[in-house]
Amino acid sequence: MSTPTQAIPSAKQQLLETLEQEHAITMRVLRAYPGDRLDLRPHAKSKTAVELAGLFAWEPLFAVQGLTTGLDWSAPPAETAELRSMEVILESIEEGHGRLMQVLRDLPEERLYETLPFPVAPGTIADISKLQFIWALVSDQIHHRGQFSVYLRLADAKVPSIYGPTADEPW
Repeated sequence: MSTPTQAIPSAKQQLLETLEQEHAITMRVLRAYPGDRLDLRPHAKSKTAVELAGLFAWEPLFAVQGLTTGLDWSAPPAETAELRSMEVILESIEEGHGRLMQVLRDLPEERLYETLPFPVAPGTIADISKLQFIWALVSDQIHHRGQFSVYLRLADAKVPSIYGPTADEPW
């Protein structure tokens, strides 16, 4: 007896689905952070919680820039200094994510294979596809979300489920 086959989603569709999934997890982690502990800095070389949270607002805008006008490494995007409250940060992240998702949905899939310059090793910039660029930003979001989950614990906040149970959210 044969089993029905299901079409494999395109590279673009896989990316869109993953972006939505990871965004939801990131927002759950960020919403768990206490707004009165934004100045937490675990180490002198670490970012404060508000600086780290601000990265999540900056990345979708950076992604849109890479997909639309291209990256200009001589003039990096402006810092997100105005993001000083978790409420403003969360709103900014949602707006940026929505904009990125719309740009990606509107972008013809073949354009994801165009290249742009991107750091691939210390001191080395090489051309990578826009698809690789967005996947690198997904990985970066996951990395910084892991950092932020440590900040949650240090701030005595509950760590929500990310990919499985936590001490605060057992399954």
